[in-house]
Amino acid sequence: MKDSIPYDSLMRHERLRAVMVYARYPLATQQTLRGEELQALSTTSVADALKYFAGVQIKDYGGLGGLKTINVRSLGAQHVGVYVDGIRITNAQNGTVDLGKFSLSAMESVSLYNAHKQEQCQSASEYASGATVYLRTRRPTADSLSLQLRMASFGTWLAKGNAQFAHKGWSGFLDAEWTASQGDYPFRYHSAYEDTVGRRANSDIRYYRIESALFKRGFASHIYYYDSERGCPGGVVRRLSDKYVNVGREWDRDFFAQASWQQALGERHRIKVNAKYTHEYLRYCTDYPENQNTARVNNHYRQQDAYLALCYAFHPWDWLTVNASYDTRYSTLRADLKRFEPVRRLDQKQVLAAQVEWRGFQAAASVLHQHYKDHTFAHVGAADPLDKFTPSLSLAYTLHGLTLRGWYKRIFRAPTLNDLYYTQVGNRNLRPEYTKQWNVGLEHHFGSRHWNTSVQADVYINKIENRIVCLPLKGTYSWSMMNYGYTFCRGLNATANARYNVRRWTFSLLTSLTWQRDLNRTDPADKEVYNKPICYSPALSYGITAVATWRSLSLTISNLHVSERMWSYADPEDILKPYDNVDLKLSCTHPLRFRRTKRPDLRTTLGASLEVNDLLDEQYEHIPRYPMPGRNYKFTLTFTL
Repeated sequence: MKDSIPYDSLMRHERLRAVMVYARYPLATQQTLRGEELQALSTTSVADALKYFAGVQIKDYGGLGGLKTINVRSLGAQHVGVYVDGIRITNAQNGTVDLGKFSLSAMESVSLYNAHKQEQCQSASEYASGATVYLRTRRPTADSLSLQLRMASFGTWLAKGNAQFAHKGWSGFLDAEWTASQGDYPFRYHSAYEDTVGRRANSDIRYYRIESALFKRGFASHIYYYDSERGCPGGVVRRLSDKYVNVGREWDRDFFAQASWQQALGERHRIKVNAKYTHEYLRYCTDYPENQNTARVNNHYRQQDAYLALCYAFHPWDWLTVNASYDTRYSTLRADLKRFEPVRRLDQKQVLAAQVEWRGFQAAASVLHQHYKDHTFAHVGAADPLDKFTPSLSLAYTLHGLTLRGWYKRIFRAPTLNDLYYTQVGNRNLRPEYTKQWNVGLEHHFGSRHWNTSVQADVYINKIENRIVCLPLKGTYSWSMMNYGYTFCRGLNATANARYNVRRWTFSLLTSLTWQRDLNRTDPADKEVYNKPICYSPALSYGITAVATWRSLSLTISNLHVSERMWSYADPEDILKPYDNVDLKLSCTHPLRFRRTKRPDLRTTLGASLEVNDLLDEQYEHIPRYPMPGRNYKFTLTFTL
């Protein structure tokens, strides 16, 4: 599949505004934010951008330092693959990615695909997730330097620098960021049994991030380092004073280096090689005298990961493309937990896929093979090897700009190393968690010289078998990982985006809608739970974002609504309340002119923006007893040369 036309190119060339955005319509359900759209939104991290997509649920433990994970169509965070420039961000330990660690300052686009992307020379790993998030870094076309300073509520300061270059076919960037926040926001937790007012303590964070990239034709490389220390405040508890304070701390040091090279061999053949090395260090400590009701631990985790992928695409005829790929990943995990033995995992994937395009008809089919083998020095031994084949099939037909598509995918997630080997919890007999997905959808793009509109809607069904959960099988204080559960989800995702240009005005409207029923159908004999909604799964959510731009001024207002969610089966009254998150952003960019400059081609700008997040001060919750900060402000200055 060809890449979409860059958003910035459409802005720079007036005559291109009547051209369709996509070279051809995607077989998979796709949502993308690019360029100025990302800049206009009230976004800081990748998690902030993804919440504007239909079908997405972001779990956020509150504050700048809170863990942020993504759940798509209620599949679970472990079923979502996150990719930077086509190479996956992995975590063999727990299978989740903290999206709050990744900044948008170096990103050209953020895309979400249900099922997987359909493209030539894809790695086998890209076929192995129920949904995929693609982060595409910016390819510079000119030299530039950008400096940014931000002051925000709750003692938050941010300093960021970005340098880009382009010379003799080479291009790249260096992006660095430092952030510190006290995170001591006030909160009020009110229910039928309590009314707690206080201020979040031990919610501070300090981190710095450095990343760089280098590109030339088919070569792309990326280096990333993240270092943080943060407090872990825990949930809000009923209290009459501030005597209860959780003073747990967490330290993270994450590093990865990756490279990709692809080359066309004549007109019919193409090859690609991906390579990556990852090292992650995590320390979690609650061994402090102030902690009265918390287990005293001081644990260190070290994870290493080496990855290599070989991809080959054959294009024998104009209407047929065949893709074959082999991936191998070697992961190790060491921890100083009591009775924990080092674990090694070898993960191998192979895929054979074919794509057909004939007139307005498109079809794609693939068979993925996955093999997992673990090794441990423990006397109990490692889990049995896992060896499975899973298929997928996609069909689409386009006529007069209207595309009808449908796809089916069967996939599974292997138990993580924590699921299998975590001390006193892990279960070496776990089976993989299987997912079946069906989707039927419509997509239409239309427009003229001054406006363009895109609309898409999809009806879907998901079934998950052998869901991996943690249950208290040996008493309240002794939990175990088990295969327990069968869930059935049906839903509707819809998006409608419009853009209108008149003179120096530009108006944009981005909308998304999700309706779904995600039900527990594990045991018909359990009347209290059977056919009840899955915890944390809202029935209705929608987003409306409006952007108005005049010359260098931009005003953005957005509203994200999430309906009520059940979070516990123990009590039907345990329901998270619905909320509306209204954000407002006003930004301005002003050119600076220096009379005595010897470089008249240099363009210097000074930008300023003011953001008001959670304008209605709802202090909603993604997780019970972890209230969000409520109304807060951000003021940002940006200097660009």
